[in-house]
Amino acid sequence: MKPIKHVVIAGGGTAGWITAALLNKVLGKVINITLIESSAIGTVGVGEATIPPIIQLNNALGINEQDFINATNASIKLGIEFENWKTPGHSYMHAFGSLGKDFPFCDFYNFWLKGQITGCEDDLWDFSLNYQAAKQHKFAPLNTIPNTQLPGLSYAYHFDATLYAEYLKKLAISRGVKHIDAKISHVEQCDTGNVKSLALDNDSQISGDLFIDCTGLRALLIEQTLNTGFIDWSHYLPCDSAVAVQTKSTHELKPYTRSIAHRAGWQWQIPLQNRIGNGLVYCSRYLSDDDAKQLLLKSVPAEPITEPRIIKFKTGRRLKQWHKNVVSVGLSSGFLEPLESTSIHLIQTAVTRLIKLFPHNGISDALVTEFNKQSVIELEHIRDFIILHYKLTEREDSPFWRQCMQMDIPNSLTHKLNLFKHTGKVIREDDELFAEVAWQQVMIGQGLIPDDYNSIVDSLSDDQLSDLFSTLKTLISSTVTQLPTHQNFLASIKKV
Repeated sequence: MKPIKHVVIAGGGTAGWITAALLNKVLGKVINITLIESSAIGTVGVGEATIPPIIQLNNALGINEQDFINATNASIKLGIEFENWKTPGHSYMHAFGSLGKDFPFCDFYNFWLKGQITGCEDDLWDFSLNYQAAKQHKFAPLNTIPNTQLPGLSYAYHFDATLYAEYLKKLAISRGVKHIDAKISHVEQCDTGNVKSLALDNDSQISGDLFIDCTGLRALLIEQTLNTGFIDWSHYLPCDSAVAVQTKSTHELKPYTRSIAHRAGWQWQIPLQNRIGNGLVYCSRYLSDDDAKQLLLKSVPAEPITEPRIIKFKTGRRLKQWHKNVVSVGLSSGFLEPLESTSIHLIQTAVTRLIKLFPHNGISDALVTEFNKQSVIELEHIRDFIILHYKLTEREDSPFWRQCMQMDIPNSLTHKLNLFKHTGKVIREDDELFAEVAWQQVMIGQGLIPDDYNSIVDSLSDDQLSDLFSTLKTLISSTVTQLPTHQNFLASIKKV
């Protein structure tokens, strides 16, 4: 049991610098942190969309929102619109924030379900402030709907991940993190198998007590050195490739991500202030790399400003996220395609988990086991939520979508779908990332309508139900009308 005094982070990018900045912020007075990265090695650099917990991360690091938005060319994200996922031409949104007005022991969508039975023609998203603001390209920070206790807007960001890493790099170095620009040429291990030191191409050697692998898909320490093992989830998530390209901005700056299904996968569009991030995720069994490039370039919203870049991946996770004295963070720990923008969040939660379970007096089996247990639970919940989008398709127009519709899914997801279909209930387990309202939107958005609703709804008469709907729509409409445009909000940030 050797006390942990020196932490060495292998790899920079978003994963490395979030890890360095957060560890330094919380434990900087009791440990030394060294980050090794080579400016000659590029990062994946396509993760440009986030989810609302990114705000907590920035706040924890003491980052000013205006500085951050300007430094990273960030725009606001109110949700993700899914186009062509259920059927070609159909769309719905996984909007952040709440739906309608929740009652004790009863989520709002139950009232909407009864309304559908009694002839109400309101769309579920008529009751989403986030959706209505997103589609009208409006935004301003809003904690509550004025003169009510109803929640306001919940938001995240689109940003340049490379610029975010640079921002965090400056922050971390200014606070005492040691930075070495060099390639790792050799990993030296102890007799126990633990990593002892990293030999660098500048002829220096860096030893440490705890090593954090942020080397991305290469997984230099956790896999190439320790041979930890990998659990393959490609039978659930068959996409194994992506092609990415950046394009010029358009006159519309949408405050939401677009996820557009195509015949062998899906395409993302992520609007930043200065450009649009575009990518095509696909299954190479059904689409060649060249055809994927052509399909992407035909469908981008503006002129490309970079060359298309192919990225190969396998969905799944390491057998252990923490093995011996190496903790994997980011893509080195596994890969879940970016359908719900969870990549940066998983970096954030992994580092938070490490801080909570930090082995001050030495690495113990109990700590490692608990870290790995929590990691697996989190990853499997997110995995199920992503599989959900594919499984609930009604598309039969291509072999890829027929495979998705017919594939076996984890028992945990089967249970969730059956419970919702037969009872209208969604159960959130073990503080899983996606709340009930997220599951409700995706399941209903893709056509899974429950057979039943919560009996509490019957305590309202039809007239009271109609009044509830009318009042909520009026409140949401008037609130959105008074919001500035997304473009004007960002312009006001730049003036400050």
